[in-house]
Amino acid sequence: MEIQVFTLDAFTNLPFKGNPAAICPLMHELSDDLYQKIAVEMNLSETAFITRINPSDSFTTGSRFKLRWFTPTNEVNLCGHATLASAAVLFNCKKNVNPKLVFETRSGDLAVTQQGEGYLMDFPLNPPTQQDPNDFRDIIQAAVGNLPIQDVYLSSTTKKLMVRLADSCDRSALTSLRVDPVALQSSDRSGRVKGLILTMKGSPDCQPGYDFYSRYFAPWNGIPEDPVTGSAHTVLGSYWSEKLGKKRMLAYQCSRRGGELELEVRDDGRINIGGQAVTVLLGTITL
Repeated sequence: MEIQVFTLDAFTNLPFKGNPAAICPLMHELSDDLYQKIAVEMNLSETAFITRINPSDSFTTGSRFKLRWFTPTNEVNLCGHATLASAAVLFNCKKNVNPKLVFETRSGDLAVTQQGEGYLMDFPLNPPTQQDPNDFRDIIQAAVGNLPIQDVYLSSTTKKLMVRLADSCDRSALTSLRVDPVALQSSDRSGRVKGLILTMKGSPDCQPGYDFYSRYFAPWNGIPEDPVTGSAHTVLGSYWSEKLGKKRMLAYQCSRRGGELELEVRDDGRINIGGQAVTVLLGTITL
């Protein structure tokens, strides 16, 4: 069996920036065990598998597809950058003729449209709720040490814990953090947290005018640090929209690779996430 595979860097227009994802368009479903083995082999934060829903469709003519995402350790319910990359493969590499693509996923239907040189994703919004920092003392200590924090919020639907650094912190406090993934994972084994978002207020008055910054860590899913995370921004977008009183925001995830996301919080409880993607590899998996 031969499986076509693409690697794209998402939320960037430059190779080797943003977040890499492996994308496999499949003519038919494979076993979950094989999906997981391929994801382990690709060893990226996510490997996505696209399958046709209507057997008479092709990747060029179809407008609805099934999409699943796997980390090196497990299947996940939502992944932004691999959804962006999947749409880019269909639009750019498979020359899909439709103006909009819809992916059926564990998180419901996710629509992606082309927008200029990039793509616009229609995602669910995941508003977090405020927490007592003492309830997460160990995980906060493992992540940020003695840095002052301002807010602690939890998204129960995504199991993402969001810790906001105090406004007195400089951006370098966030970018220079060296988070030990083993210590972080060991700090909470309750199952209530599957990912940690660290965030701080941005510099909207300085070009290009980022409203907020973030980093994301998910050792519980086999991802020490994710370079740019669309799913985390379904939580961040909700939080910062309320705090800043803005519907449209520009966000920067300041990992070593870095990536930019355009956000629009909608009144219908969803969020538009925009970004670009660039193809860096095309190959064949031989089984």
